[in-house]
Order: sequence, then C-alpha cells, then structure tokens
Amino acid sequence: MALTPEDVVTKQFQHVRFKEGFDPDEVDDFLDEIVVEWRKTIEENEQLKARIAELESGTDVAAPEAAEAPAPVIEEAPARIAETEVPAAESGVSSTASSAAGIIARAERLHDEHVSEGKATASKLVSEAETKAAGIVAAAEAKQREISQKLDSERKSLEGRITELRQFERDYRQQLRGYFEQKLADLDAPESSSGKAPASTVGL
Repeated sequence: MALTPEDVVTKQFQHVRFKEGFDPDEVDDFLDEIVVEWRKTIEENEQLKARIAELESGTDVAAPEAAEAPAPVIEEAPARIAETEVPAAESGVSSTASSAAGIIARAERLHDEHVSEGKATASKLVSEAETKAAGIVAAAEAKQREISQKLDSERKSLEGRITELRQFERDYRQQLRGYFEQKLADLDAPESSSGKAPASTVGL
C-alpha cells in the first residue's frame, strides 16, 4: 500500500519515559514540514499531469486541422510548442517524484530509527527489571532464612523449657508423694501406740 501524507499525520509512536530519545515535539514539527512539502509535491505533480494531458490532447486535435489548413507554418506551431513544453513538464515530474521519494526515504529512516530505539529501550528496561527482580528474590530468600533460623532457635529454646518443666513436675510429684506418705505414716503411728496406752490416757 502506497504511503500518503495522511499516513504520516496519523502515525502514532510510543512515548519513551525516563530514557533518552528524540524530542516528540521536534519530531512532530519535522513530520508536519514533510507533510506540507509532500502535499505541495503531490499537487504540483497533479498539475503537471493535467498540463501534459492538455498538451497531448491539443496535439491530437492539431493533427486533423493540419491536414485541412493550407498554411504549413501555422500547422507546425502547436506541434513545436508541444514538443518544447512536454519534455519540460516531464522533467518537472521527474524532479517532483525524486523530491517525494527523498521525503519518503527520510520519513522511513526516522521511523526505523524510532523503532530501533524503542527496541533497544525495551530490551534495556527488561534487563533492568530482571536484575531488580533477582535482587528482590535474593533479599526475600535471605530474609526467609533469617526468620527460619530465628524460629528454629526459639523452638529449641521452648523445647528445652518444656523439658525443664516436665522434670520439675516429676520432681514435685515425687516430693509431694513422699510428703503425703510421711504424713500418712505419722497418722498411723499414734493409732498403733494408742492400742498399748491405758484407756484413761487415750483422751489425753
């Protein structure tokens, strides 16, 4: 599909943020200049084509008239004018076409530069994002190891405390059992001695 000035006007480029690149305003101004010159070139080209068509049409009409008219000088005049002006018109068309081709080439070069710069910027951003993500992952893993070690230390400390409490419980139970056994033994001792004592002294 042929490129038109409207294609240049409506072309949208992605804006580059936080990176070096062309000034969008300068690029837009330059593209506007290209579009203006391009439209002038197209208009001139259309005018030249119309002029060529008119001259060719005038040459075709002059041929039958040349057969009827007796004056040879008058018959050859339109043909000479056509022969003189047509090459000049063709030269103008060629120059206009070359100018248009140059403008198109410059626009395409700018487009390629923007695309190349965009790809380089995207690649750089992806690389920086990957590096940053790797740093975040490494920091998270280090924090996780630190927390795991802290929790493991606390777990061991709690397990030691639980062992101490269990040992204390066993010792306490043993001491309590010994205490009650001693008291029971003390209670049994008077009963055995009361059986040998006189009845009058039992109440005492």
